Amino acid sequence: MACTSCSTSDGGAPKGCKNNGTCGTDSCNKLTVFDWLSNMSLPNGEAPFDCVEVRFKNGRKEFYRNTEKLTLSMGDIVATVASPGHDIGIVTLTGELVRIQMKKKGVNPTSNEVPKIYRKASQKDIDIWSTARDKEEPMKVRARELAIAQKLEMKISDIEFQGDGSKATFYYTANDRIDFRALIKDFAKEFSTRIEMKQVGFRQEAARLGGIGSCGRELCCSTWLTDFRSVNTSAARYQQLSLNPQKLAGQCGKLKCCLNYELDTYMDALKGFPDFETKLVTEKGDAICQKQDIFKGLMWFAYTNNFANWHVLKIEQVKEIIAENKLKNKVSSLEDFAIEIVVEPEKNFNNAMGQESLTRFDQPKAKKKQNKKRKPGGENIIVANNNNTINPSNNNNNTIKPANNKPNNNNRQNPVDKKPVEPRKPIIITKNVDKK
Repeated sequence: MACTSCSTSDGGAPKGCKNNGTCGTDSCNKLTVFDWLSNMSLPNGEAPFDCVEVRFKNGRKEFYRNTEKLTLSMGDIVATVASPGHDIGIVTLTGELVRIQMKKKGVNPTSNEVPKIYRKASQKDIDIWSTARDKEEPMKVRARELAIAQKLEMKISDIEFQGDGSKATFYYTANDRIDFRALIKDFAKEFSTRIEMKQVGFRQEAARLGGIGSCGRELCCSTWLTDFRSVNTSAARYQQLSLNPQKLAGQCGKLKCCLNYELDTYMDALKGFPDFETKLVTEKGDAICQKQDIFKGLMWFAYTNNFANWHVLKIEQVKEIIAENKLKNKVSSLEDFAIEIVVEPEKNFNNAMGQESLTRFDQPKAKKKQNKKRKPGGENIIVANNNNTINPSNNNNNTIKPANNKPNNNNRQNPVDKKPVEPRKPIIITKNVDKK
């Protein structure tokens, strides 16, 4: 972003647009057209094209004629003709590219119906325009409450004020026709301004509001896509996609526009394929197609009496069998033509540095120290009830020795050896007996 209000803050976090789409540098524009003729001058004696393209809120663009021959460039804020009053917009395109855009949109450049530009907007016009823009969001919340109170099945998606603040356009979506005559009266009484209702489609609503698609990018309809072509489920069938409405539907609830992007490539690839409904006649029985791989040129067939086993055939082999069937000849079996697909082993890439670990920044836990208290003297002597001693050796092998053996000379300094260990006496528990 080029404007100061959209730049990042001191800490690196983005500030976000504070101008509600009215940036003076025109960097927050939607559906912009790159002016690749901006660095080229007109030939001598050639007058510049007198029409310009002006953008309003949420990508709405109109063409206006510069009858006053003002020196306009991209980013200039101008006052244009409106009914009633005037509107405020931003110039997005000038020069010969406007002629091409008008031809693309089906607008006649020489028509007298093209509105004109009054003047460049003054500071007072910009202040009124900004004040009106600040009222749109709270007005939309209140308008939805009034629509719900009248139990109307409609959704008010956006509100756009005119540049002079004299009129507000309410954009709404609905499945059926809505009788909103009583609602307009409530709006006029509540907001004290002129109200205009305009119904838009679900795709146009998504284009105006914007959003992030399932691909992780901003919606095509709000960035560069201007013409909405019809999308059918047949486009998903040709591309062998799962007919899951949750995956095929976009933000607008309709089928995704991107289903048409690669459809022509798939259609060209399918021209060399036999028909999916083709039936192969063999001596083992008839076989029908179960699956196709368009890019590898493979087809999977299965016998009608055994759908569990699939046989992979190339397109050339399928055409060869079809040619034999047309001559009323049966091939022996599909196994003679089937190929084996070698499954490549999966490659698992592991990072030797361990950077993929989620706990690589955690401090390792200190191990608990095991404090084992040993008796002085090194060896422990345990006396059993049968007057035998158990001498544990250093290799953890315990040997039983009689108690009458002489003590080892190496353990003469051990105080444990000097005092004999007495066997533990049993504890006898008796019940309380009453004294007579």
